[in-house]
Amino acid sequence: MAMRQIHHIFSRQLCILHCASFMVLSALCILLTGCYHQEPETSDAWIVTEEQMDSISFYTTHHYTQNYNFLVTTDTLWLIVQQPSEVLSDMMVDSVAVINNDRLVVADIMTMPSDTIDSVWVRVARDQETIGWIHEQEMLPGVAPDNPISQFITFFSDTHLLIMLAFLAVVIAVYTIRMLHKHNARLVHFNDIPSAYPMLLAVLVATSAVFYSTIQLADPDSWRHYYYHPTLNPFAVPLHLSLFLTTVWVMLLIALAAVDDIRRHLSLTETILYCLGLMGICAIDYVVFSISTLYYIGYPLLVAYVVFAVWRYLKYGRAVYICGHCGEKIRHKGKCPYCGTINV
Repeated sequence: MAMRQIHHIFSRQLCILHCASFMVLSALCILLTGCYHQEPETSDAWIVTEEQMDSISFYTTHHYTQNYNFLVTTDTLWLIVQQPSEVLSDMMVDSVAVINNDRLVVADIMTMPSDTIDSVWVRVARDQETIGWIHEQEMLPGVAPDNPISQFITFFSDTHLLIMLAFLAVVIAVYTIRMLHKHNARLVHFNDIPSAYPMLLAVLVATSAVFYSTIQLADPDSWRHYYYHPTLNPFAVPLHLSLFLTTVWVMLLIALAAVDDIRRHLSLTETILYCLGLMGICAIDYVVFSISTLYYIGYPLLVAYVVFAVWRYLKYGRAVYICGHCGEKIRHKGKCPYCGTINV
């Protein structure tokens, strides 16, 4: 009887042990199955043809590839209808022209190592009838990526335009400053209003110009990639481009705040004159700092300019008093320029 009880107890314990083992193994299987994430079947994900590898390599170094869209910016581009090999063999070929503002799409790209002029040939098409080949080095100076941001960059990167803008900015700014000084009108840095926004705007324009030229000097390839694939999102680009885009966005916000603050401090006529003077100062800042940074002079010049701007604002532009009658900020005691009350 005792042996039967012992056997029964042992059997129960063995059964419990088996159940516990089964539960542990089941739990382990569930955990392992839950942690395992089966990737989708992509047996050919890394099987890339030689043509695709060439396309990826070309895109990495040239930043565009097939199906990329361009806009013609020059007067005329001539396309060769026949194959580039026929041109290299001195055979008779036909050509077709595309003109300014024509939109082109890259249909094919070919590398001709035997070509001593330019080994890269690009086949572009305006439509089904107008299609042909052209050297890359002949095409790129006459086209721009077909998007507004790239065309804006192209417009403001033109050397002749920069020289013309520099001349016009200096002439207009000198004339505006002289006119404002003659009429004792308000002007940022010189006869400023009690607002920090105009000074900040001028400093930000100078800083953005320095960032712009620095990127072109230090990392032209990243700027070239950004030129072909632009974005206004500062979080979608590398750090140096992100800093530049951030200064541009902050500059726009400061400009809105500056206009609103100027309007509160000045009459309509004085506001227009002040904004014209501010635009002249900003134009000079853009031209001077974007060009001087290319010769490494812009960096110490920017530091000096920031010190000068802050010093002028703290000494002559900052309002430290409030009119006891109208509540407007004033720079010094005496007659309030807004309501005429004498503050002592």
